[in-house]
Amino acid sequence: MSLFRKMLRDFKINKTQFIAIFLMAFIGIFAYCGIYAEYYGLEQTSADYYAQTNLADGWVYNDTVDDSSVDKISEFTTKTDRQAVVQSQANVVNKPDMTLHFVENGTISKFYSVEGDDFNASDDSGVWLDKRFADARDLHVGDKISFEFDNQTVKKEIKGIGYSPEYVYETSPASLTPDFSQMGFAYLSANAYPEDLEYDRLLVKYDSSDDDFIEKLDDSSDYLSFTKKDDQLSVSKFSDEMVQHKMIGDVFPVVFILVTFLTLLTTMNRIVTHQRSQIGVLKAVGFKDTIIILHYLSYSFFPVLAGSILGLVTGPVIIPQMFYPSMQTNYSMPSWNPGFDMSFVYIAAMMVILSLFVTYLSCRRISKENPANTMRPKAPNMSSKGLLEKSNLWNRLSFNFRWNWRDARVNKFRAFMTIVGVMGCVALLIAAFGMNDSMKELKSWEYDDISHYESKLQISNNANPMELYYALNESNGSFIMQQSIEIKTNDSEDTVALLVSNNTDLISYTDSDRNSIDIDEGDVSISKKLSKKFNLSIGDSIRWHIVGSDDWVSSKIDQIHAEPISQGLIMSPDTLEDQGLNFTPTSILTDQKYGENIDSIKSVTTLDDLKESWDQMTNAVMMMVYVITIVAVVLAFLVLYNLGILSFTEMEREIATLKVLGFKTNFLRKILLTQNIIFTSIGFILGIPLGFYFMTLMMNAAGDSLYYIPTLTWGNILLSALITFSLSIAVNTLFSDKINDLDMVEALKDVD
Repeated sequence: MSLFRKMLRDFKINKTQFIAIFLMAFIGIFAYCGIYAEYYGLEQTSADYYAQTNLADGWVYNDTVDDSSVDKISEFTTKTDRQAVVQSQANVVNKPDMTLHFVENGTISKFYSVEGDDFNASDDSGVWLDKRFADARDLHVGDKISFEFDNQTVKKEIKGIGYSPEYVYETSPASLTPDFSQMGFAYLSANAYPEDLEYDRLLVKYDSSDDDFIEKLDDSSDYLSFTKKDDQLSVSKFSDEMVQHKMIGDVFPVVFILVTFLTLLTTMNRIVTHQRSQIGVLKAVGFKDTIIILHYLSYSFFPVLAGSILGLVTGPVIIPQMFYPSMQTNYSMPSWNPGFDMSFVYIAAMMVILSLFVTYLSCRRISKENPANTMRPKAPNMSSKGLLEKSNLWNRLSFNFRWNWRDARVNKFRAFMTIVGVMGCVALLIAAFGMNDSMKELKSWEYDDISHYESKLQISNNANPMELYYALNESNGSFIMQQSIEIKTNDSEDTVALLVSNNTDLISYTDSDRNSIDIDEGDVSISKKLSKKFNLSIGDSIRWHIVGSDDWVSSKIDQIHAEPISQGLIMSPDTLEDQGLNFTPTSILTDQKYGENIDSIKSVTTLDDLKESWDQMTNAVMMMVYVITIVAVVLAFLVLYNLGILSFTEMEREIATLKVLGFKTNFLRKILLTQNIIFTSIGFILGIPLGFYFMTLMMNAAGDSLYYIPTLTWGNILLSALITFSLSIAVNTLFSDKINDLDMVEALKDVD
């Protein structure tokens, strides 16, 4: 019972240190479990969603998918389902674009209803509508809606509202983030088609590998193209997002855990060493070594256990909910739930066990000493003279420097731990601020260096040519054509962007250094990132076609440009037509604010709208930056505080000796501050390249659409330095006040 009272008394006396231990354990586990719970939530929720809806393993495209083709392909598939996909306009205000899926069976990539009835492929009177579009247009189950396409109109009753696994991510022609008031999708029975239906795609499920399936498909039938699940736009985009979040989860929480553990190691060693005299008394009055060790194990066990449990409980609850709102701006699923993995429990348990192990090692060393030696203060570490101390330069150095040099040589482990702790925290700050800088640079590159227009007028599908040229002349604008294309080269394929533009000052083309370049008439230019991905260089050839078109063309790469946001091909209208394709404008760019309302212009997007879309698209990344920054600052404070206390504890005898010799308190504070600044400086310098490496890992995981040049700005370095050194000085001020309260008698006890 007396040991328990002693523990409570020690907790009260050293409450600051024990609170710091608790907070470090909490922050480390909180960050690890929270960030990974967000990633596992994305992975587990999407996997469950894809499984429930039986997402296709692949899509076979052809002009007509007839019964004969289905029979042949069914020989090496587990299930097939045909669809005809039609681009239409909903007969509501502004006639938004709608993608209609006329479904034969509805057994693959099934519509997921959240309101109304489940999809029924036999019901030709109903339509199942995209929930995001329905919410934006205030449409409900039971309402009537009609669609116009190919000079025909179908009118149906809304039987269900929900989601499709093929549209977790959906692009918007007018902005970087989807505008669901202007776009959406719907599922209908094949029987609802007003004429004889010709299916243009076959959804397949198979047990073999993708390569084996493609080989069998090539041998069995003719088809236009095939897209495997991993390359489907929605699946691949969401997968890229998860990869980036996993990369963040792999790097930053591990740093949190390592820095926390290393600091715990030094902290527990300091507490046990500081109480060696009390341990000697306990040994002298008859307490067994086992009892004493168990007693001091509780010093680390309870704070670390409490911090780990709190982090384990709160991390997965709080951190994912900080990211999901911004994720829902770009992606659509029926539910967003944090995930859980047993690694959370294992890491928390490891934190507790390792803290016990570290405390045990500290206690075990002292328990081996006899009571008389244990009651004496710890003998100072000894060190022989080094080369610098033997040189003539040594006597010319200031006392401050010489004293700190010798102290660092004598207490190498403490110096190492301080440097490593600072280095880890600085690396987190550099990486977080670097990601922030990189996102700002990409935005500036795209909307300052490349885009010079004021408004982007999206052209309606059934635009009147006379109205179009009226809008073009009135706005003093320029036509552009933007389409998704599928390219094939070097046994690889991808869906990327095509930009066809006249020679206009409203768009600039740039190289990797953001310098303006010209794309000559007749040349086909490929983006830098895409050329690296497919290992292409000038003079190589690629095959490509516009998505939705059956016409494949072959083009020679004449130039390479750098584009930060959209990867693909750029060419002029004449160059496109030389390829045998028609130039069909999709937008008008103008340097004016265009407010005239005409039927041929579906929507008007300003450059400010696009910048806002960029901010929305990068909200999740920026939220991660904020979380990492806050945790890094708190962790840096705790690391520096605990290591500062450790330094003071180990130097008590030396400081007391200097006071006896007449050194003033302010001079002693200067000595401590000098050591703190030196160690912080070393840790800061070493943390810069480590942080840059972390930042590069994060940005490389940002997906195939973003291209950036890794940069480390002086603003990043200076801001990280300001935070780190401010914390270092503030912490030094806190513990240097202990000089006035130093127990001179206790500190100068004989250790012989």
